[in-house]
Amino acid sequence: MNLSCLNPSDNELVRDTSQVLAVSAHVLTDRCSDSDLVAQCLKGDRTCFRHLYQRHQHKVRSTLYQLCGSSLLDDLTQEVFLRVWKGLPKLKHQDNFSTWLYRITWNVASDQRQTFAKQHSFDSKLKNQEEMDRVVVKDNTSDLMQLHYQDLVQRGLEQLSFEHRSVLVLHDLEDIPQKEVAQILGLPAGTVKSRVFYARNAVRQFLQKEGVREL
Repeated sequence: MNLSCLNPSDNELVRDTSQVLAVSAHVLTDRCSDSDLVAQCLKGDRTCFRHLYQRHQHKVRSTLYQLCGSSLLDDLTQEVFLRVWKGLPKLKHQDNFSTWLYRITWNVASDQRQTFAKQHSFDSKLKNQEEMDRVVVKDNTSDLMQLHYQDLVQRGLEQLSFEHRSVLVLHDLEDIPQKEVAQILGLPAGTVKSRVFYARNAVRQFLQKEGVREL
């Protein structure tokens, strides 16, 4: 474990490295890496899992919102972290926790999308613009739109297929590098690049049709 994770006030409790490894997770702080916390979770420490949840839940919720809308956001977020807890023993590379977490998030969103499609109500579940806090779509060098057009941008995202919306949300909204997006989605890097290009153009064309001229 990284010794920097321990508060100075806890030093008196630590005699040597063997004791550090036995210290309860309550001494861990935000300075701990994901891999440190995962290591403790694998020992059954739920306190460390709460640290992981608090650290990542905002981005998980943001991604799920962009992909599935708001109606089942709490349930989907809970499902993601339930899968994370159950899947931790199978995580081979603890340093890749963030990528692995996004992969689970996308899987949950994909499963929900298929359920919506079967019920013929996927599109209606997506339309909840009033809860949009921030949607920004980027071109190759600069932001495509700013907050003034967030409602239009959201509608533009809804015109995309789930596959194209996924790469645009992960890469442009969550600022994940294309290489990592490829790992999350299990796609070749070239496929991700082409989908991002197509999705940006599709949203841009939609906005132009809606009267937005300065793109």
